[in-house]
Amino acid sequence: MENKRSTEANPAIKPLLSSKIETGSGPKSSFWRRLLAQRHLQTMALLGVVWMIIFNYIPMYGLIISFKEYNIVKSIAEAPWVGLEHFREFFDDEDLVNVIRNTLGISLIKLLIGFPLPIIFALFLNEIRSLRYKKAIQTISYLPHFLSWVVLGGILATWLADVGIVNNILLSLHLIDQPITYLAEPSYFWTIIISSDIWKELGWSAIIYLAAISGVSPEMYEAATIDGAGRFQKMWFVTLPSIKSTISILFILAVSGVLNSNFDQILVLRNSLNDSASNVIDYYIYYTGIISNRFSYSAAVTLIKAVIALILLLIANQVSKKINDTSLF
Repeated sequence: MENKRSTEANPAIKPLLSSKIETGSGPKSSFWRRLLAQRHLQTMALLGVVWMIIFNYIPMYGLIISFKEYNIVKSIAEAPWVGLEHFREFFDDEDLVNVIRNTLGISLIKLLIGFPLPIIFALFLNEIRSLRYKKAIQTISYLPHFLSWVVLGGILATWLADVGIVNNILLSLHLIDQPITYLAEPSYFWTIIISSDIWKELGWSAIIYLAAISGVSPEMYEAATIDGAGRFQKMWFVTLPSIKSTISILFILAVSGVLNSNFDQILVLRNSLNDSASNVIDYYIYYTGIISNRFSYSAAVTLIKAVIALILLLIANQVSKKINDTSLF
């Protein structure tokens, strides 16, 4: 009634309303027109959504075996319920302390050292004026990323062997008296894992920062030059603040994955001699689930890991939102 009265009071509104209805310029029609115009992009996005539903969401049904005693001979529905028994068993496991220590120790050191290094590398790489020299450094730094850990692990095992290049160099420099079997010593394992991971992923991880740096307006650098800023001052006061949002998003994702210890790398480089330093939660899940055929127990541990990762993600996202006004959601 109010709309009708307002229309009668303002005759000029009638033509506008009629034309809006006839041309279909309402919110719904605008949405469908925009969807039609972006049909190619929407199709590609839809394929990604379908892939995620099939391979990420539908398999989540299998987490129900965390609360059952699953056996591959029977179906999930036929498996008997055991409630929280597997969760209690995990927290009572005598290996729990060692597993958590190794997982957090390796992951936190990787986060502390491995996260800022690609940023620093990207900043210095951006300052190289010679395009040929810059491309050469990029190619060399990217190359290890394209080698699988099976190949790279074999190379590292050869280098770190008793007669490997590392021992030969140290012996020739008289830094050691006898060869050291590095992969057989638990005290060296964390150093090998962290340094090799940084070596492999440094160049590749810097790509996204280089892309963000390329979007910084040249006018900001020109203004800084006029103000008398040097190269390091431009990096600190212009480049870093401009890519702050990118750094924040990647840091949130890195914090949420703190319980991931790069399973491929661990599996290739670990052995029974360095087990006390290499038994991380990913290998623990693999060993109990695949080798010991305790599928329900390993699913329970995986669920615990996923819940902790979600909590870390929410905390990191909230902290970043308050500090930098940047967040994933």
